[in-house]
Amino acid sequence: MKSKQMFRHKKWLIAGGVVLLVLVILAGAFFWYVSDYYRAEDVALEVLAQDNGITVQDNLTILSPTYPTDTAIIFYPGAKVEAEAYLPLLDQVRQLGVTCILVHMPFHMAIFDANAAEDVIAQFPEFQHWYMAGHSMGGAMASKFAADHPDQVDGLILMGAYIYGDYPDEKTLTIYGSLNQSVEDHIDYTENIVEIEGGNHA
Repeated sequence: MKSKQMFRHKKWLIAGGVVLLVLVILAGAFFWYVSDYYRAEDVALEVLAQDNGITVQDNLTILSPTYPTDTAIIFYPGAKVEAEAYLPLLDQVRQLGVTCILVHMPFHMAIFDANAAEDVIAQFPEFQHWYMAGHSMGGAMASKFAADHPDQVDGLILMGAYIYGDYPDEKTLTIYGSLNQSVEDHIDYTENIVEIEGGNHA
């Protein structure tokens, strides 16, 4: 009887060890995968170095225009892309008087914090009009947030992405490259679509 109990105990120890080993391997593979991401180029980092109306606050980079309006854009980066890579684009947008709030995602993947915009909107009550924007996976998660919070979002801007969720295409601007076939194949609506000839997913 005692030998049977010892045998069962040993089996459980071996099973537990195997499970622990698998978890360690999976965790290692995950951290290896997310540590390999696209870095921002020097031209993007130069925008941040100017420190002219750009502030970093926790996981947000805020680009404030000289003469701000009551409108702001929340931008979700693409998967495995350093958030700062989008600064040149957002720097141009803010010249129009629109505040741009760039969200730095956990592990550089918006899927891990799709509702980040909820906290952003709560932090900045001075803005009356909010637009969601994003690239690739960031666009998909921005679209999901807009679909889940239609009363809070005035419009959606997608780059290298398509509407994910139930959000009106008439309130969405979809931009993609002609070489990005995987996105084009999923666009089943016709309004406000801009195709960049010769453009790729990046």
